[in-house]
Amino acid sequence: MRLPQIQIRTTDAKLDLNISKPQQYIKQPSAKQHIEQPAAILEIHTTRGVLKIDSSQARRDIGMIGPLEATKNAAAEGQQAALKGAARRAREGRQMMMSAGKGQGHTTIQNIAKQNHGPHRTPFNIKFVPSIGSVKIDYTPGITDVNIQRREPIIDAKVNKPIHEYTPGKVTGTMIQRPDVDIDVII
Repeated sequence: MRLPQIQIRTTDAKLDLNISKPQQYIKQPSAKQHIEQPAAILEIHTTRGVLKIDSSQARRDIGMIGPLEATKNAAAEGQQAALKGAARRAREGRQMMMSAGKGQGHTTIQNIAKQNHGPHRTPFNIKFVPSIGSVKIDYTPGITDVNIQRREPIIDAKVNKPIHEYTPGKVTGTMIQRPDVDIDVII
């Protein structure tokens, strides 16, 4: 005994696809920027320092004196020398008077000559010329006042939008072969 059979035959569909790719164009133009920096305002005010140097005492110490003071000093020294000379002559005259009565006038004159012209001792010592502290210095410092006024920069920026062009892709299909199903029953 034979059983009925079913035969099924199929034909696949065949498609032809045309694909055009999408196109995209993007460009970013540079931003336009302008920056300006105004200069800061700077003000400086100063008062000068004052330096006073008094070297008159130091000049006197090394012998540099003015004509009026030099004349005054010379007059004082001359007066002292004249008084010393008068006192020496009076002393020598008394010595000669005392020895005249004794007959020793010759030896008295020799003694007086030795006193006036013999070796004299000069005191020896260290002297600082000019003397310490003879130069007087007075200084008043100056004052500097600085004033700075900061100025903000001026920034002008223009941002450009991007340029974007897009063409979408397309897909078109054509059916080359249609699908088919064939069914037979065989007994």
